Amino acid sequence: MSKQINKYRKPTVAKKNNSKVSFVNLSSYTTPEIVESKNKEWVEFGADNNYFKFLINRANGSATSGACITGISQMIYGKGLDATDSSRKPEAYARMISLFKKDDLRQLAYDLKLTGQCAIQVIYSKDKKTVQKVEHLPIETLRAEKCSEGDKQVQAYYYHSDWANAKPSDKPLRIPAFGVSNSTQPIEILYVKPYEAGMYYYSTPDYVSGISFSEIEEEIANFHVNNIKNSFAPASLINFNNGVPDEEAQTLIENKIVSKFQGTNSAGKLIIAFNDSKESQADITPVQISDAHNQYEFISSEAQSKIMMSHRIVSPMLLGIKDNSGFGNNAEELKNASILMQNIVINPFQELLIDALDKILAFNGIALNLYFKTLQPLQFMDLENVKDAETREEETGVKMSKTFLTLEDFGEDEDLEEWELIDERKVDYDSEDELDEQIKKLNEKNPSLLSKIWNFATTGTARPNAKSSQDGKEPNFGLQYKVRYQYAPLKASADSREFCKQMVLKKKIYRKEDIEQMSNTYLGDGYTNKDGKVIGWGKGGALTFNRFFYKGGGDCHHFWMRKTYIAKGSNLKPDVGNPKAEISVNKAKKAGIKPEVNDKKVAMRPTDMPNNGFVKKR
Repeated sequence: MSKQINKYRKPTVAKKNNSKVSFVNLSSYTTPEIVESKNKEWVEFGADNNYFKFLINRANGSATSGACITGISQMIYGKGLDATDSSRKPEAYARMISLFKKDDLRQLAYDLKLTGQCAIQVIYSKDKKTVQKVEHLPIETLRAEKCSEGDKQVQAYYYHSDWANAKPSDKPLRIPAFGVSNSTQPIEILYVKPYEAGMYYYSTPDYVSGISFSEIEEEIANFHVNNIKNSFAPASLINFNNGVPDEEAQTLIENKIVSKFQGTNSAGKLIIAFNDSKESQADITPVQISDAHNQYEFISSEAQSKIMMSHRIVSPMLLGIKDNSGFGNNAEELKNASILMQNIVINPFQELLIDALDKILAFNGIALNLYFKTLQPLQFMDLENVKDAETREEETGVKMSKTFLTLEDFGEDEDLEEWELIDERKVDYDSEDELDEQIKKLNEKNPSLLSKIWNFATTGTARPNAKSSQDGKEPNFGLQYKVRYQYAPLKASADSREFCKQMVLKKKIYRKEDIEQMSNTYLGDGYTNKDGKVIGWGKGGALTFNRFFYKGGGDCHHFWMRKTYIAKGSNLKPDVGNPKAEISVNKAKKAGIKPEVNDKKVAMRPTDMPNNGFVKKR
């Protein structure tokens, strides 16, 4: 397995030649080390197996880095997890909500940003056929199991509540990895991390290049605090006046003093001198830094800038950090920064987490189009080229409404494998109002079933994105039926309106209420006049109009066909010589049926209407 070789650097002692005065470097930056020990089943991460704790401490010690981590993790979670198809799959959506609790998702988002990885505890049912519970597991409590040659995935993870204080006698709990073994254990770990070259077991945070500056910011703060506490005491000189010991003894003394006084919590430079006697003690001339306050200000500002750069913060204002520019004067710049931040920083984190959640849902046989609702203001979103409603919902977090619906959101594909077409005719619009009575009669026992089917086939209505009120099950024979509408004829010319072209191209069938909602929704088929105003095909240039009557608008050559279907496998076989033909009129008359006359107003093409379907003559 790949190893990262760099280690925590120990305090070093730099000795000046021909002198017994030592200059001690009290701190230095650290990077993670990955260690596979022969006597351990798990892979250590960082010096003393404590890199996660190191990252936690840096986030707590650096004001800027801590704010970035908290702010970005909040953006990842946003306003919570949702699904664009929740209304179409209410049962699946309810099961998803019960699995993924808000607090767990928030914690997963925080770990993912802070450490570059997170862990999900997956708890199964007793028979292990379903996932019953999902919980966040603190990432610092886990270590990956060493892989054997040929292993493509880590097989398990070891759990310990405090790895820094783990004793040799401790036996960390082994927990299998999710979906990679045939383990019968009721708990598995789904470890979430992005791909990183050279890193097999673990990942590093995306801001790893800025950790040194986080330490600088932390140390500057500690230095100033302790200088204030010590009344700005000067650097310290320690003299040993009992002779000069050998090199080994000197080093031992130095290391002990360093371990006692190391760090900015003991602010001030430490100088150690070994002398034969007090009379020969070292004479130290302090070197004063005349503009120390300016240097500290520069270092602090530079550290803050580099930290934000490592976190890819496009604008400090996005984190609530005031910059030198005024909010009102830079609203457009802030909008662009927000869009950029969402796309290049937040979305990849969200997608990584959603991919993991999808794996859990898939185990339970659930498929949903998940997304995290954004914290961005609606006016900051780039929706200019977004046409389909689901994408708009993902971008805005606003549930689909007629304001955002497009033609793509209506209708369904004709399924002639599951349903048999028993009637096809131009619609009779006026008779549509008689639906409730027809439904009532249809679901009564005793009347001739053929008669009921015929009467039913002359009317119909439906609801968008839901089971139609016209869908049902006949009680005598268990006949399942439904009524849909199709745009006809299924052909369009080069000069046809875009609405008509798309309706013909999609070849979908629609519930009546789909069509009614189309009538209340602007579907982008208007035109822009010379003044830049969008003009629709409705009365007075209205963007919406009755699609049932006027289809694509004035002079349109299309009409609606009503189609009645029964579920295949039904016991009833009406007299339909051609699957797409109407029920024989003669057969219907023999059964005492008098088909209603189609309403000419709806059956007509707008081009055949008075004024070619326009309000006024053209």
